[in-house]
This record gives sequence, C-alpha cells and structure tokens, in this order.
Amino acid sequence: MKTGIVDVGGGLRGVYAAGVFDYCLDAGIRFDLGIGVSAGSANVSSYIAGQKKRNYPFYTDYPFRKEYMGLKNFLFKKSYLDLDYIYSTLSNSDGENPLDYQSFMKSSTEFLAVATNAETGEAVYFDKTAMRQDDYSVLKASSAIPFVCHPYAVDGVLYYDGALGDTVPLEKAFEWGCDKVVLVLTKPKDFCRSSSKDEKIAKRIQKKYPIAAERIRNRAKQYNRGVALAKEYEADGRVLIIAPDDTCGVDTLTKDRDALKRFYEKGYRDAKAMESFLREQSGQDG
Repeated sequence: MKTGIVDVGGGLRGVYAAGVFDYCLDAGIRFDLGIGVSAGSANVSSYIAGQKKRNYPFYTDYPFRKEYMGLKNFLFKKSYLDLDYIYSTLSNSDGENPLDYQSFMKSSTEFLAVATNAETGEAVYFDKTAMRQDDYSVLKASSAIPFVCHPYAVDGVLYYDGALGDTVPLEKAFEWGCDKVVLVLTKPKDFCRSSSKDEKIAKRIQKKYPIAAERIRNRAKQYNRGVALAKEYEADGRVLIIAPDDTCGVDTLTKDRDALKRFYEKGYRDAKAMESFLREQSGQDG
C-alpha cells in the first residue's frame, strides 16, 4: 500500500500543519509521497528531511523580523514577503536554520511542490530533481502569493503560489499511485471559501498576468470543490482529513506568537487521528 500526505498551505496558518508533521516524526509515521502547496512545500521538505521543529520558528519567530515580511520590503523590493530571506538566507547550508538537503534527497519519500505558471495559469509539480543544495527556488515559486510577492523565476519561467493552479492536489496523489492519503487543511473542514478578497488581488495583477488573475478569481470554487471531493474519498476510507476545529485567530499573515503557538499545538494533537487511520489500512492491506 502506498500512502501520501498533502499539505495545502495557507501562509502562517501553516504552523498547524507543522505541528502535524512534527507529530509524524515523533510517532515514526512515514509516507511514500508528500505534496506541498505554498508554505506546505516547506513543511513537507523539512518533514522528508526528518527535521523536527525546524519549521516552527519560520512561523513563530522569523515573521517578526523586518527582513522576513513588512512594509519596508514592499516599498524597496515591491514584495511584502522576502522569499529569498526565508528560503535562502535562513535555509541554505550556511544559514541560521538550514534544510538538511542530504537527508531530504536520501529519503525514500517522494516529493512534489506545486507552483502555478504566471503566464499560462497551469499547475506545475516540481519533484526532488528540481531541488539543489542551497537553491530552493521551487519552494519560493510555490509560496509566491500574488501581489504580496512578485512571481518567482525557476529556470527563466515565472511562477505564482501553487494554490492558483491546484488548490487541493489530492488527485495528483492518486495519480502518483497512492492508495491512501492524509489531507492537511489549515481551515476547519466545513469552511466554505469566499472569493471576495480574491477579486481585489486579481485586479492588482490583471494587466500583467491576466490568466493568473482569472485563476485567483476561481480559487475559492476550486478549493471548495477540492474539499468536497476529499470528503467523498474520506467516506470511502481512502482519505483522512486533518483539519482544525478553529484557527486560534491565525490567518495568512497573522503575527501573534501566542496564537501561532496554540495553533501549532492543535495540529500536533489533531495528528493523532492518523494513527488509527493508517493502522486500519495496514490491517486491511495485510
């Protein structure tokens, strides 16, 4: 039986999923495939590398630094989030919190980071072959939130956040041969996404990236459809949805240490549900 885990991201709400992955590392739970969208791609990469608590300060400490996010970045770099600071300065081998690239590559767990071609609006799935020591451009591309960030270039092609192209990449996990998948959401399971904020963002990039702008307008529908499909799979026993009952006051760019800590702890606790799910499936498989 091949198992997969999908992290849909959600900016700083990703601290919830960081808690989920840290529980997996503590419990010795390994998946055959990990798929990450936006911040989810960073969570998955640290998990595959076996680095417990590595992601935690990326949510609870570093965002409070002016180099990470802020109006100064927006004024001088035209990007509220400095993706180079996050995924190079901090994450490179000589950085403050390096990704264990060698362990990441040696792990048998397959990896996909979802990004969206800024010109065509198509989802692109980067695997481990696109990751190089101290060149984590695919994580930057997957996390490039429209308007908050410039699109990020990988091999000369510009990409936006993966959520535009494939908001809930559950089908991709099944395409890659998974029999059972754990889906990690950072909003409550029954949350219905609205497109009101998306319209404002779409207008900001409409002139330069019209197709990507249209993807933003459709993101809420795509997310809601994806979660509805996940619930159908869950009813069939093929998917387990791990989702918070509330977000502890955390949103995409919320900077509240106490709230972020509580949300991380909630993710860690909620992850225990996958023990019985995986055990049941293992029993059935045997």
